[in-house]
Amino acid sequence: MIAIEAGGPVDAVEAEGLAVTVGADRALSPAARWAAERLGRWLDGYFDQLDFGGKPGQVAAVPGGDVLPFTTVYFAGVGDEPNGEVLRRAGGTVGRLAARLASLAVAVGDPEPFTLGLLLGQYRFDKYRSEPKPPRTERLVLVDGDDDAVAAAEHARAVAGGVRLARDLVNEPAAAKPAIEIARVATEVGEAAGLRVVVHDDDALRDGGFGGILGVAAGAHTAPRLVELWHEAPDPQGFLALVGKGVVFDSGGLSIKPAKAMEDMKTDMSGAAAVIGAMHVIGELNLPLRVVGLTPLTENMPGGGAMRPGDVLRIRNGKTIEVLNTDAEGRLILADALSLAAEHEPDLIVDVATLTGASKVALGEHIAGLFGNGDGAVEKLEAAAKRAGERVWPMPLPADYRAMIDSTVADMKNTGNRFGGAITAALLLKEFVGDTPWAHLDIAGPARASKDNGYTLTGGTGFGVRTLVALAEDMAG
Repeated sequence: MIAIEAGGPVDAVEAEGLAVTVGADRALSPAARWAAERLGRWLDGYFDQLDFGGKPGQVAAVPGGDVLPFTTVYFAGVGDEPNGEVLRRAGGTVGRLAARLASLAVAVGDPEPFTLGLLLGQYRFDKYRSEPKPPRTERLVLVDGDDDAVAAAEHARAVAGGVRLARDLVNEPAAAKPAIEIARVATEVGEAAGLRVVVHDDDALRDGGFGGILGVAAGAHTAPRLVELWHEAPDPQGFLALVGKGVVFDSGGLSIKPAKAMEDMKTDMSGAAAVIGAMHVIGELNLPLRVVGLTPLTENMPGGGAMRPGDVLRIRNGKTIEVLNTDAEGRLILADALSLAAEHEPDLIVDVATLTGASKVALGEHIAGLFGNGDGAVEKLEAAAKRAGERVWPMPLPADYRAMIDSTVADMKNTGNRFGGAITAALLLKEFVGDTPWAHLDIAGPARASKDNGYTLTGGTGFGVRTLVALAEDMAG
């Protein structure tokens, strides 16, 4: 674990590397100016060669030589408006460049977003590499830091820990993370964070009437699970329920996907990963709130017992769903978990799911679709996401679209028309929350990154953890 400490003035700090900020048109911060003056006039020419002007996303790594007590100085461009996202991206890039240094001093103004970006930028999933190269950074020194600055950076470290946990779960190959294994990990990290953990096994799922989870799991050789993670503060300021889709691998079932579409389907449990990661942070921060995290976990496979198009599943709350496409399975397991969440009568339910390709078509790879049933749920989640720096976009949930999922034999069917798929999927979920305020995040796009960018690396992103933690903090006051 990286150590975070307050440091004195930049000329008195001891570290291998130094990170400083540069505004638009090479406007140097005081620490950057101190370093530039000692490096000499050649630095301007070097910046010219790099075409470095201080724009957001630009980072110039300059050797300290014999004139500075630092091996390398990282001049990070932050532009005209160094907001939280700009600093997070700068931190991510610096973190990757400085990964081989044991210690780094940072003089960046607001240490929290920069620290978060740095820790996420240094994330690696090297478990299956024969020659892993983990980052060596063990010490972070905040130039001119005080107790408040250290506390802010420590908060960033806690949140980064939840995101990194979620990334690890998503990046793990599907064969190594059956539902029972994710339940074990959730139990381990949950208990470490002081959470109460309840795991529903096959018998409990049957006894509890979780027909959606059991229906999706019917074609798999591995058993399903439903995990409850409880953070129970003694004097809670509210009660929040979080639900995360946990399809550990999605073949599409009998409505099987093309081979190319299966390559990234280990990512289909990103919602569950986000909830587990967020619950770990909430427990670690010991927020004055009551929170339950629910993760229905299963594979969706085309085994001999698999559910068939035309089958009807009875969900925990008694409603029935006709299955016309077995590849629309996430809503089936979420229906069970949402029903259970509603039974607990929380103040707000939020679910997170890689639910529809339609959301990705509408909003691209970097923005999550946000739906809700009113009562301020969408506005609360949107505000939390904005504060956390994760991009969401409110989507409509028109009542007349409900007819698109009408069934001739059951209460509803699990597919709608060709168009508006993200909306009809959300409308189905709405059937299982009752009158409880509810918001739904469709993270099919941002759950996985196709390339490195700032603090986001190729693979699972851990999207949603930061938003859920920020929402819990808002509710806790």
